[in-house]
Amino acid sequence: MTFWSKLRSLVQTTLRRSHMESEMDAELRFHIETRADDLVRSGVSREEAMRRARMEFGGVEGVKEEGREARGVRFFDELFQDLRHGQRVLRKSPGFALVAVLTLALGIGTTTAIFSVVNAVLLRPLAIEDSSRVVLLQEWWKGSAGDVSVGNFNDIQKQSSSYVEVSCSNNASFNLEAQDIPERVDGEIATFNYFATFGVQPIAGRAFTADEDRPGQPPVVVISERFWRTRLHADPSIVGKPIRVNGLPTTVVGVMPKSFDPLLSNSSLWIPAAFTPAQLADHDDHYLNVMARLKSGVAITQAQSELELIARRLQQQYPLDDADRSFRLQPLANALLGDQRLSLRMMLAAVGFLLLIACANIANLQLARSRGRQREIAMRAALGASPNRIVRQLLAENVVLGLAGGVAGVLLAYWAVSWIISHGPAEMPRLDQSRIDASTLAFACVVALLSSFLFGLAPALRSASTRLNEAFKSATGIVGGSRDRIRSLLVVGEVSLALMLMVGAGLLIRSALLVSHVDPGFDTDNLVVGRVGLPDAGYRDPAVARQTFERMIVAAAALPGVESAAVVSRAPLAGGGSSNGLLAEGKPLDLANLVNSQLQIISPSYLSTARVPLKAGRDFTPQDTRERTFVAIVNETLARTMWPGENAIGKRFACCESGPKGRMDPVWHEIVGVVADVRAQGLDRQAQPAFYIPVAQMPPASWDWIGRTMDLLVRTRGGAVPLRELQSTVASIAPAVPIYRLSSMKQKISSTLERSHFDTFLLAIFAGTALLLSSVGIYGVLSYMVAQRTRDIGIRMALGASQGQIVWDVLGFGLRLTAIGLAMGLVAAFAATRLLSSLLYGVRPTDAITFAVVSLLLLAVALIASYLPARRATLVDPIVALRYD
Repeated sequence: MTFWSKLRSLVQTTLRRSHMESEMDAELRFHIETRADDLVRSGVSREEAMRRARMEFGGVEGVKEEGREARGVRFFDELFQDLRHGQRVLRKSPGFALVAVLTLALGIGTTTAIFSVVNAVLLRPLAIEDSSRVVLLQEWWKGSAGDVSVGNFNDIQKQSSSYVEVSCSNNASFNLEAQDIPERVDGEIATFNYFATFGVQPIAGRAFTADEDRPGQPPVVVISERFWRTRLHADPSIVGKPIRVNGLPTTVVGVMPKSFDPLLSNSSLWIPAAFTPAQLADHDDHYLNVMARLKSGVAITQAQSELELIARRLQQQYPLDDADRSFRLQPLANALLGDQRLSLRMMLAAVGFLLLIACANIANLQLARSRGRQREIAMRAALGASPNRIVRQLLAENVVLGLAGGVAGVLLAYWAVSWIISHGPAEMPRLDQSRIDASTLAFACVVALLSSFLFGLAPALRSASTRLNEAFKSATGIVGGSRDRIRSLLVVGEVSLALMLMVGAGLLIRSALLVSHVDPGFDTDNLVVGRVGLPDAGYRDPAVARQTFERMIVAAAALPGVESAAVVSRAPLAGGGSSNGLLAEGKPLDLANLVNSQLQIISPSYLSTARVPLKAGRDFTPQDTRERTFVAIVNETLARTMWPGENAIGKRFACCESGPKGRMDPVWHEIVGVVADVRAQGLDRQAQPAFYIPVAQMPPASWDWIGRTMDLLVRTRGGAVPLRELQSTVASIAPAVPIYRLSSMKQKISSTLERSHFDTFLLAIFAGTALLLSSVGIYGVLSYMVAQRTRDIGIRMALGASQGQIVWDVLGFGLRLTAIGLAMGLVAAFAATRLLSSLLYGVRPTDAITFAVVSLLLLAVALIASYLPARRATLVDPIVALRYD
């Protein structure tokens, strides 16, 4: 019979159990009655014939048991019996069962909760068709990846043959007037084939067409289902209706499903890019996200080879823009989720270690219980139970424990996932999609069963190998206790795993402390920032846009409690920003000589409002207009980079715009000041080269670069932040234009550190729990050893051993176990913590201070856990110990 035939027979037999039993009873009765009939025909009475037939046939139940075994049912019968027996045994030991279930629930619950997050963020495929064939295309320049210029995108789209679709988008924000109060919503400016690239259709209406993705066409918009439900009240007739976007009536042509978020940017709407011929020919402005769908049968390596040919062609065709510039492809999922992989895998490994420590603790408890059950197991063996049967019975008890711990762990995981979603970092994509679903429950079930096997195998094997004479001698006190090697090894493993977790947590804590003391380069106290975006309609004229922001500065500075106000193209720690390549005067106009620097367009009051220290030179004044010499202020990093060892004041660099003779005639800016470095991208990131130009001298085209959006900074004198007053002030100067992302600078600092603090907090919790469980393990082993060696300790004390010798004997054993665990853990941690280097700031992965402090802390806890049983050993009464049974 084949395996599948046996399996099919087993399933049918299990499902039709009562019918099978009836058939066996009928068949056995038939055989007995047939034999009885034969005996009756030979002259035997009916009653005597039935008696003889039964005797000749043998035990009916034994024959039925053989039949069940032949059908494969006996195994399940014994399994159910073992599970019921295990339940009764654990019910008789409620203290042990409670401790074991709670310990398991802690390990399984945390593991399941973190797995649900990993599943939602990393494992679940993107909600697009055949996501493995969708790639992100980036430019590669000077060792770093960046966005793509419109001109390069246009040439790649025309020259490549590896893709079904090549589309692009860039993130943008829009003023929305769908309700009484104007709002700012996030969205994207995209090409018409953007949706086709991802293979997702609207749930209502359509995507915009190629004709609508051209300059001069009536404005149209595709909205998300979330936006449609929350902002437009799920209007069923919304398709074809106009909404006001950036001050213009824009027709809604489609609604995308709520699952459509291919770039994980929570976009609410998409409008056509409608590139002009001038934009399509521009290879210098790099800001596009470019996505492509590979053709069937085209590998990513093949597409990459084609891109390299296109890159070389563009380098020759546009040397000023594309020299030394290449293109890189990577799967879209890797590009979007790559930054999340390390920290989430670290968390999953941490809870895995925690689960192993919990299993080791329960295994220690089971080993201790197995000593007390030796006589019971020996009696079972004496009555004929095989070692395999005993192992199966003991493992069944552990399965009951594991399933109970799994149920409690799932309940804990439900709470933990809710807590992680509400307190987790906002920057983590798809975190809000974490849930205890079918796959997570399956994972929890596997973990529970695997845990049962892990913590139950060693005790079961030991119990099954118990010899009868040793069991009865041990039960009567003939054999003294011994130091259990298996339990000692489990403690060593617990200490090693705990040390690894504690070292990881210690490194992150040290890193967080160092980051919290980093000088951001400006005064964050009493500083409020909000973003204002002026729509194209009504503010296309650069002079009008500049004057509008200047009026906002004056009005905000006049508010009660406000000390000063200013605007900047992108405030520190506010995210985003623009960069430009700067050419120092005297160097040839070549891409290799450009220094990439962050651009900040500021009002003359910005440096004093933000209190950025001026190191040399002067600040901007209202007289720094386009009619005067173009001036700039640079930070210390840029000054050192472009003019090492020289005074940057009076130096000149070219950037940002072309002169009357074109690109070979750049506009020069004279440096009038040097300011301190500002950690604009985050406290845990090094300051980058940056330069400032006054808002009155900004190139007209730069209003398009920044989307006519600037950050309004307000320095207060303390007290309440005038949020409502700022909103009213902006609305009075620019009607229907909201101020958004309004918060204090302290809050922005907290948000930039939110992810690292969250990871640190979770890992610290796991490490603390591991430390507690490890100390409990050490205490349990030594307590058991003292109990087993009570008679031996009594004899030694009767023979004159001092209390100090007894204490040192027990204490020394515990410290030796701890020392071995520390040595193993230090070696493992030294290798493993190198993986954390990208998550650390100001501290090396092999930081000696962290390793030493963690080792001493673990040693101190182990010393306390060892001292308690050692102290108890000194209280043994020799007379009582000699009678110890």
